[in-house]
Amino acid sequence: MTENEKSDMDIATLAVHGVRGLDPQTGALIAPIVQASTFAYLDAETGRAILAEEIPGYIYTRMTNPTIESFENNLAALEKAEGALAFASGMAAITATILAFCRPGENVVAPFIIYGGTNGALRNSLAQMGIVVNWAATPDAADFAKAVDKNTRLIIAETPANPNLAITDIGRVAQVAKEHGIPLAVDSTFATPILQQPITLGADLVMHSCTKYICGHGDTLGGVVAGKQEHLALIKKVRTDLGGVQSPLNAWLLDRGLRTLAVRMERHCLNAALVADFLYRHPKLEKVYYPGLPSNPYHQLADRQMADFGGMVSFELPGGFAAASRFLNSLKVCIQAVSLGDVATLACHPASTTHRSYSPEELTRAGLSPDLIRISVGLEAVVDILNDIEQALDKV
Repeated sequence: MTENEKSDMDIATLAVHGVRGLDPQTGALIAPIVQASTFAYLDAETGRAILAEEIPGYIYTRMTNPTIESFENNLAALEKAEGALAFASGMAAITATILAFCRPGENVVAPFIIYGGTNGALRNSLAQMGIVVNWAATPDAADFAKAVDKNTRLIIAETPANPNLAITDIGRVAQVAKEHGIPLAVDSTFATPILQQPITLGADLVMHSCTKYICGHGDTLGGVVAGKQEHLALIKKVRTDLGGVQSPLNAWLLDRGLRTLAVRMERHCLNAALVADFLYRHPKLEKVYYPGLPSNPYHQLADRQMADFGGMVSFELPGGFAAASRFLNSLKVCIQAVSLGDVATLACHPASTTHRSYSPEELTRAGLSPDLIRISVGLEAVVDILNDIEQALDKV
């Protein structure tokens, strides 16, 4: 099958088959794990040319590796990107991207409501390096535009946002970035390439914590950045210098995750929609955050920008941490854990876990209530998820 034929495939088919198809040497249906750290080259001239990136080849896995490349190529195809770079974690991918574009005294624009790990890195380690963050007050493109100044070198958006599922109009923010001649990187972890492809909407780069839905089974750390080769070349230098590359075994596991990503996301989305509807109608709850609800302020934008509404649902349970604890501690099927995208349903209290890098005042400014509970809806029979949530709410 030619590359043109593969480009015409539905994304679910492309996810299953990948861009390479069968292993050309053995006919294996699955790309083999090349666990080697070091690769021999034919002669000194060849080694020099590979290291100079004048010809393709392998020298050392910190630079590149056939198994890592397999995952990168398959992910890039799903994102309709020129290429991709795999990292040891989502945070390694995000921080390498920032370091590739920003120098001391320069700044990155980021939304005030963002994953707590990204928030912490911007406020701590990156700040210690002299990199400034200009916060966009809301996910609206107008607030991104207000935050840009002469020292801005990168814009980061996160959509859907963690943990309140706010949606950013990628096309409008991409226009802001283009007007200022700076790249836009979108963290699309909650959506995956199955539901959203930011590059097709105008973004320059798309980032994922592959630990989540792309892995899908809670057994692998990983991150990835996909986009234009001119930008990836800068990010790759940071990855090589700082050593945050993905391991071959974990890259193989993530490649495997891509093969079932489409069918898993279909079930995640179906279950989440039913959970959100149940929560929306529950008399104890006043606010449910899920872009698939017609009452959600981001519903129309999400419907236009995404193929479906995702597997994450958040809601406010009046009573703060005490009420949240009673609810969470009463769950029997759903599991208390901070990650997401697992086959099992996971629930957490963001203010005390994933977003504890925010002060109480900052949580209030971000509109992240201490009453907020986040649920990553899993692949269980939805009746069991609903019954478990209902019995836990009854105990509050």
